[in-house]
Amino acid sequence: MGGGVRRVVLDDSVLFGCEDPTGKASLLPGADYLFRKLRHSTIPTGISYRHDLSAQKASLLQGVAAQYSFDCFMLDGSSTDDSLNEIQLAWVDIGGSILYLVSYNNDALLPKLRIRDWLIVILGSIEQERTDDVDGGSAREDSGMFYINKVEELPLTICCLNKKATSNDVVTVGYIMKPSREEDFSKRGAFPMYPSQNGLIFMPLSFALPISSQLQEVDVVLHKATDEIMSIDLNSSSKLPNRITYTRGMQELGMYMEHRPDLCLIDPFNNIDPVVDRLKIQQILLGLEDINIPGCSKIRGPHFLKVDNFNEPNLVQRLSESKLSLPSIVKPQVACGVADAHSMAIVFRVEDYKDLSVPLPAVIQEYVDHSSTLFKFYVLGEKVFYAVKKSTPNAGTLKKLCEKNGLKPLIFDSLKSLPTGEENQDVKDQSIDIKLVTEAASWLRRALDLTIFGFDVVIQEGSGDHVIVDVNYLPSFKEVPDNVAIPAFWDAIKEKFESRKKKPTTNPN
Repeated sequence: MGGGVRRVVLDDSVLFGCEDPTGKASLLPGADYLFRKLRHSTIPTGISYRHDLSAQKASLLQGVAAQYSFDCFMLDGSSTDDSLNEIQLAWVDIGGSILYLVSYNNDALLPKLRIRDWLIVILGSIEQERTDDVDGGSAREDSGMFYINKVEELPLTICCLNKKATSNDVVTVGYIMKPSREEDFSKRGAFPMYPSQNGLIFMPLSFALPISSQLQEVDVVLHKATDEIMSIDLNSSSKLPNRITYTRGMQELGMYMEHRPDLCLIDPFNNIDPVVDRLKIQQILLGLEDINIPGCSKIRGPHFLKVDNFNEPNLVQRLSESKLSLPSIVKPQVACGVADAHSMAIVFRVEDYKDLSVPLPAVIQEYVDHSSTLFKFYVLGEKVFYAVKKSTPNAGTLKKLCEKNGLKPLIFDSLKSLPTGEENQDVKDQSIDIKLVTEAASWLRRALDLTIFGFDVVIQEGSGDHVIVDVNYLPSFKEVPDNVAIPAFWDAIKEKFESRKKKPTTNPN
């Protein structure tokens, strides 16, 4: 199998589940999961089906092939060998092996596959009971063929075979995040199952399989734990990690990592806790004062105030003491992971704080006039990138837009659209002090001990202050071109792994 798995063929015998009472066929549970993983794996994939397959099933497979950009092969019953030869010819000069996934009960095809120099993976087996104890782990090899119990195990098998066929220096990165986020990364080529240019293989982790078996095959775990938050109780007296309730799968992952301190976790749950709490981030940003130099551009966080009750009698005094004037922006203290974390308001009149609908506890934040220009910075290891985007208008323009509503608070979801101004038409990138913000990025990387994160900067009109208004963990950095961002992403992970190997083994959580 020199060169590893470079092409995958999925036989129709592994893709269909039970027919409904009307005889209509449907795909096997888990098939869609497999299609999504293979689609952007950098390993071309095909679907093969028998010539006598029902028209409904054949049409369904052809639709899947079109949707996921797979090849489609029909096996001629009178000359199956010729059909298999056509598959090989279609993928000539692949520099590796073809992997063929087939069901153990496809008695007609199995003998013809055995004589080929392909990697044969069999789904299910008459020896099922012998493989139950390794369900969810790497495939069991027997007589030159490999056996798995679920289609969800195939990506794991591919990654293990590719690592075995290439080099011991290859690092396997197991990753877990919500499907939409994974799709954003995968379609840019970020998660190849074949070694990247710096020797990384990306193996999707699934909570549908035993997590402990999967983690036996990886060197690094990359996660977006904030996708798996069920609830956060900021009113609890416990430390933040104990106030976050994760899904059962993420809890299991965390517990397993406690017993595998040799694995590199990007990043430890404790390290991402501050980005879940806007108050904590605001307090950390106060430390930016240490890198400012008198007479030069200044970088800072916005002025802020935590409130537990919008109706408290001395709120006006507390706002003044915190250097907050109107308008101001009000955000939930919980920054992500729950449904209302992005429910915010811009308040124009002090009396409108009363009974404001923003979830409590909340953080009242300075609204910075910034010429409708937002600078999005991305930190990938030691590399820093940025993009310029339109943002909300200056306060004066915003007030005019809201006068027709009597200057009532502007309630919005920060993940959705907001009014954008035109003030940035004459603003140029040169107005930002890149050296200063890059230094701040390095300071934040040390303070947060995060590998990949992002933050937003606005430049205050008049003072020229560079104000960091938001910090987030593992952003998509979609504004950075793929040919720049993805290699930097890979390098950040590899550098973290290499750095982790040099340190004494400790509990990462």
